[in-house]
Order: sequence, then structure tokens, then C-alpha cells
Amino acid sequence: MQAAVIVFPGSNCDRDIMVALEAVMGRKPRMVWHSDNDLPNTDLIVLPGGFSYGDYLRSGAMAAHSPITRAVVEQARKGVAVLGICNGFQVLTETGLLPGTLMRNASLKFVCRDVTIRPERTDTAFTTSYEREWPIRIPVAHKDGNYFADEETLDRLEGEGRVAFRYCDESGTVDPAANPNGSQRNIAGLYDESGRILGLMPHPERAVDELHGGTDGRGLFKSLIESLH
Repeated sequence: MQAAVIVFPGSNCDRDIMVALEAVMGRKPRMVWHSDNDLPNTDLIVLPGGFSYGDYLRSGAMAAHSPITRAVVEQARKGVAVLGICNGFQVLTETGLLPGTLMRNASLKFVCRDVTIRPERTDTAFTTSYEREWPIRIPVAHKDGNYFADEETLDRLEGEGRVAFRYCDESGTVDPAANPNGSQRNIAGLYDESGRILGLMPHPERAVDELHGGTDGRGLFKSLIESLH
């Protein structure tokens, strides 16, 4: 499997995702600069976390109009798998590849800690290594992770099985008290209609090595390798 990681000015998790992918895939992904116009042939595109373009205007808004993002959108519409983590999730909503928006956390504070989330499906390229609704522990680090969409959109996402992960307690129960940012319906991640695009606020790349304090994020990358190989 070949992966490409997009690097924007202000990305600060691009090396993290490179190390995680190399650890699981056994080969380094290609690092692609924001001003490039073309993508190499790839099976997976990753939009990493950070503060692209300093998060001026809105988080992800400027990155959504960079030259490489046009190529990402084109490849995504052709069926190439795309993973947007944290700021990458914000970019995906800004491009329209995913619905809704990520607003300021309900606490109005930056949140940086481990959270518990559960996969709502295990039949996608991102989740085959997990058990449905089984809780996993993954770090978050964001100030704008509060997912918002209108009720009609939320109902449609639920009906189409497009909620990928929800914040939950350690038993796997979806509880508002386990929600770190006020995200509607405890949504931590979303799929597009095809299930090949995932936007996720928590950082699985920071939970790949035992030295990180846990390896629950490794299953996402293992799933991708097995599904896209």
C-alpha cells in the first residue's frame, strides 16, 4: 500500500502520521507539499492535524483552497481513500467532502487528553480490526472539535450509517459526560457516502506505540493496510 501525507504550513502532526504509517506499513509515506498541483499514485491520502495556515479565518478554511487540496478532492471523488485527522477533518468539511462543520469547543478551551471512543461500524476500510461499539482510548488535542450540523443532516448521517466513531465512557456507553468538546450526538468521526473518506477528531497516530501509553490507534492503520493492500 502506498500512502501520501499532505503537509500544509502549520501542520504539526505530519511527522507523527509518517512515523505511524511507516511503523505499520513498513515503508514511509510520501510527503506532499501544499503548493504542489499533483499527487503521486497512492492508495491513501492523509490530511494531518495541526494549524494549517495558522487557522486564520476558520480552522481548515485556507487549506481547503490550496493547490494540492484540489488534487485531493479530485482523487477522493475517484475513490481513493482519504483520512483527515483533527485539522484534516476540518479541511474535509471546508471542502464539502464531509457535511457539517467543526466549531469552537463548548468549554471555549483547548482540550488535550486521552478520550474513549467507540467504532459504530466495523465493515469499512478504517475499522475492520476493531469490534463494533467496543471502546478504544485515543488522544485528542483541539480547540475546534465541536461537530455541528442541522438536525436533518444529522438524521441522514445516522440513517446512512455514516457516523464512524462516538465519544463514550470506558464501558462503551455514549454519555454526554464523555464528550470533550460538545460535539452533537457525541460524534467523533464521520464517513462520506462511500465509506472511503473518514474525518476523525482524535489522533490515532498518537496511539500506535506502547511508549505512547497505548496502541488502540494502531487498529485503524492495520485495517487500512489489510483493506487497501
